[in-house]
Amino acid sequence: MNRLLKLALTAVLAMGLTAPAMAAEANPDTLKVALLPDENASELIKRNQPLKDHLERELGKEIELIVTTDYSSMIEAMRFGRIDIAYFGPLSYVLAKTKAEIEPFAAMVSDGKATYRAVVIANAEAGVNTIDDIKGKKVAFGDRASTSSHLIPKSMMAEAGLVHERDYQQHFVGSHDAVAMNVANGNADAGGLSEVIWNTLIERKLVDASKVKVLGYSKDYPQYPWTMRSDLDPALKDKIRGSFVNLKDATVLKNFKADGFAPIADTDYDVIRELGKLLNLDFATM
Repeated sequence: MNRLLKLALTAVLAMGLTAPAMAAEANPDTLKVALLPDENASELIKRNQPLKDHLERELGKEIELIVTTDYSSMIEAMRFGRIDIAYFGPLSYVLAKTKAEIEPFAAMVSDGKATYRAVVIANAEAGVNTIDDIKGKKVAFGDRASTSSHLIPKSMMAEAGLVHERDYQQHFVGSHDAVAMNVANGNADAGGLSEVIWNTLIERKLVDASKVKVLGYSKDYPQYPWTMRSDLDPALKDKIRGSFVNLKDATVLKNFKADGFAPIADTDYDVIRELGKLLNLDFATM
């Protein structure tokens, strides 16, 4: 009995020692912040340095910026707790929510709205003047888990009666800028991407505007959500939320082309779940 009692005491002591260590993980010294891999990784890291500096000042912690290889690896990293804060697209957030305990807390506001649009483009010499003309053509999308370079453009084509693989060939090229490049150089006849990224590519002359035409814009959809692990320390979560909602740093806002950030909730993304139903997508298996 004495031996059993000693073993029991040892187990209790071990639990007492490991519990605080586990709890400390909810308030780590370094927060890993993942950026949506919808553009060149090095460019994303460089452009978000002011955000890193802002968060380090506001939270009093080291910030590590991360760009995963694709949307799926970002979702998996969040699922296994290797990321603390993540900037998802609406669709990748909905997918991640089915696999991980996360919560959205802020989205950027631009021109007074926390919404954005997708754009469908076509090669200027492909003989495609409307979305209807995409029938029989090659279409470039970004990542399968992308909202504005896959889900929304595909839904626009579906509303025109076009079904992928039956009415057009779909190709996934990874990122928004890759969609624009493939359409501009004729590797694809048409494609879809974020309006903001499209405008940036044209402004910076990374895409020759004379080689591409715009076929149409989507309606407004909820902006990309900033999310965090649900099991983070409640006080830390409040500080993270406040560091975005109360953000006034002009450099950070300029890089996001934002006026500020607004609080959001999971229900704001029910419209994305409805789009998934339109396209017969099973979010749990994507």
